[in-house]
Amino acid sequence: MAVISHQVSVISGKVVVLAGGVGGAKLAHGLAQILPPDQLTIIVNTGDDFEHLGLTICPDIDTVLYNLAEVNHPEQGWGRADESFHVLEEAKRLGHDAWFLLGDKDIALHLLRREMLDAGLSLTEVTLELARRLGVIHPVLPMSDQPVRTVILTPEGPMPFQEYFVHRRTKPVMLGTRLEGLAQARATEAVRRALDEADAVVFAPSNPFVSIGPILALPGVRERIAAKPTLAVSPIIGGQALKGPAAKMMAEQGLEVSAVGVARHYAGLVDGFVLDAADAGLAEAVEALGMRAFVTDTIMRDKAGRKRVAREVLGFLCAFIEEDEEGGVFSVQ
Repeated sequence: MAVISHQVSVISGKVVVLAGGVGGAKLAHGLAQILPPDQLTIIVNTGDDFEHLGLTICPDIDTVLYNLAEVNHPEQGWGRADESFHVLEEAKRLGHDAWFLLGDKDIALHLLRREMLDAGLSLTEVTLELARRLGVIHPVLPMSDQPVRTVILTPEGPMPFQEYFVHRRTKPVMLGTRLEGLAQARATEAVRRALDEADAVVFAPSNPFVSIGPILALPGVRERIAAKPTLAVSPIIGGQALKGPAAKMMAEQGLEVSAVGVARHYAGLVDGFVLDAADAGLAEAVEALGMRAFVTDTIMRDKAGRKRVAREVLGFLCAFIEEDEEGGVFSVQ
């Protein structure tokens, strides 16, 4: 079990991070502070996407973009800083049920996305263009250009993810999930190329079921990742999720609500697993699953904290990745 602090100054190798939600966006931002654009690609879940007020809303993509651009709401982690809500307030006055909070700056981005999609651009092309306009220099890739929608199965019937998560505030019991559109969806060429060229893959501390799961469900993605050195950062600390419903979902599906429960979910695919210091006593149980465990403070409280965790994660990667047969290497100095 590794319980050390790695100092990272020079890195050779390409990293792909799979991300969704605030935790994923924070780690992506931390990694982007260390790795240049040609060494870091962020692949983002689109299972949370939905149509609202005639607009295509991509919550996970936008959260990653806003965090990388450092324009996100500092306390929420999602949404925009210094936001106003005049449009939503007027829509509500005109009879709209404003259950999904959209700020004016946020709506501006959604309007531009809608315009570009209607002009025939793919979601990948739109996302890269929006990233450029926000000043984001690292490639942010939607997992698929075809719509995939996460549906939560509940005793009340199936619910679109945002209905369950935002409108109903995760109150219904989750019996499972379903991915609508998966049969017609494919990982984009850019996603496949990034995974093929990667020297390592990192699962951000995102919800394993509704953030990482949809990415892994796309044909060919799991197989590509299985061929790479891969680690995951636990989104569960001390039996709780810092953000989102991951702990509740695990409990309702009869899974152990702990970092070990997450590691068990990824067993056979992930080589290394990062636990928070609060869960140091679980490291041996993680290693019993066939993974190397690394313990550190994983809470990313501010910009500096994100960079620190990213350095720890990259250092841990380098601790167990060796030179390949062709002489390529993922290394840290």
